[in-house]
This record gives sequence, C-alpha cells and structure tokens, in this order.
Amino acid sequence: MWAADNWKDYEILDTSKGEKLERWGPYLLVRPDPQVIWDTPRLHKGWKRRNGHYHRSKKGGGEWEFFDLPQQWSINYKGLTFNLKPFSFKHTGLFPEQAANWDWFGEKIRSANRPIKVLNLFAYTGGATLAAAKAGASVTHVDASKGMVGWAKENARASGLESAPIRWIVDDCVKFVEREIRRGNRYDAIIMDPPSYGRGPKGEIWKIEDAIYPLIQLCSRLLSKDPLFFLVNSYTTGLAPAVLSYMLSVELKSFGGVVDAQEVGLPVSSTGLFLPCGASGRWENN
Repeated sequence: MWAADNWKDYEILDTSKGEKLERWGPYLLVRPDPQVIWDTPRLHKGWKRRNGHYHRSKKGGGEWEFFDLPQQWSINYKGLTFNLKPFSFKHTGLFPEQAANWDWFGEKIRSANRPIKVLNLFAYTGGATLAAAKAGASVTHVDASKGMVGWAKENARASGLESAPIRWIVDDCVKFVEREIRRGNRYDAIIMDPPSYGRGPKGEIWKIEDAIYPLIQLCSRLLSKDPLFFLVNSYTTGLAPAVLSYMLSVELKSFGGVVDAQEVGLPVSSTGLFLPCGASGRWENN
C-alpha cells in the first residue's frame, strides 16, 4: 500500500460501524466509509465532540449535521493550502490519501532537470495540479465542473501559485483529449482521477469500467517522445490494482519504463493500521 502518512493537518483518529472520525485542522468530522465494515468499540472522545457528521440515508445520498463548524476553513500540506467546505455527497473538497501520489510525482518532476508539461484530467479542486506546479511543472487542469475549477483557482491563490504556469480548462475530459490529439499537443506526464460514475454536460453517462481503458488508449497518444509518468486513480472496488497495472502495461509498453499499482491508504491513529482508500496505477520512465 502507498500510504499518505506525512500529513500534519489531517488524520483519521478512529474507525467503526461504517464511519471514520477525522481531524481536518482543528475540526472533527464523522463521515461514512464503505470500507469500514468492523464494529469495534468507539473509545475515542472525538466521536462525541464532532463538529460535523454526515448521515447516510437508506434511500441514497444523505445530509450533514453541523456542530460549530465554519462554512469554510483551510489546511496545509508541504507548503500547499487547501480551502475546505462540506458539501453534498459527504465530500470536503480534498482527498487526503492522494498526498502519497503528490509526493511521488513531485519528486519525479523536480528530479527531471527539464521542463515538464503535465495534463491533469478530472482535476477536481486541484490537489494534484498544485503539487505538480509547486514541483516546477506547467500544468493543464481539466474538469467539467466550472465550480470545481473555480475552487481549484482559489486553492492556487491560497498556495501562492496564482502566477504559476497553470492552464485552467472547463471541459469534458474525453472531448478535450480528442481535441488535443488533433491539435498535435503533447504532454510529458498525465494524471487522471476519473469518477466511478457520472454524467457529462449533455447527459452523457460515464461509467469507469466501460470508459477507463478507451481513455487510457486516447491519452497514450498525447504523450511526448520522452514521457516522465502516467498516473491513474480509481475509487471503484471492482478495479483492482492489478487491473490498473495491466491496462498501463499494455498501452504504454512501447515507451518502456516500469508499471506498479497498489492500494492507497491513510493511517488510523487509534490502531496504527491503514484504511484503504482506492487504488493507483503508476507508469514511470526508468
């Protein structure tokens, strides 16, 4: 497992009965987690001192219950600042486990000793974009949601990266990639963090099991002659790390390099164990 264990402003304090108790800066949140299938005693005092609790509905979805929680606050990670706010579908605007990947590709960008162009697809609120830009890359940030791209720009400003070479694009990721191929544009590194399920701006259905391999095929045509890395993230339990590894190995074999895939996870303070939070597949040049 690749563990995001370098956080200071975030930690999972405890897990039990389908939920996790998290510290986001000074605030405690309780959120559901489908991986937490154990029924251990809730001994941590934070369970009763939570600032926010997302209650899952049996009919699907759910809603927040707040106890002295501001509408927005921020946390930091290695010089990056992320603005947080709880919104629908239990999210806060950040996936902390992805810091394991930020550390990995940040070091690769810094060590490359050459200009690196990164394409970040399904880029959300910009965690990977900012990590790549801080490491010295120029980044094209693509997300279909105008609101998410606006949020990412806020994070860039808060992180002192408002003047960094970041191109902000509001567009359907697949259509953007197809246009970039026609334009003849190339990238040294590609990051994609596709949703398990979603709908495009015109009602197009995105289902990761059907769409991820064709997208990897398309994106392989955008790689430069000397690419640095290719990162694919998945939160779908049906896509095991070995599946990610297989797809990357098949599509990028002409570039050489090596492929690895693992679960990504976060440490749980109360037990010293790790909570799995999806999987990542990494291709990198030797």
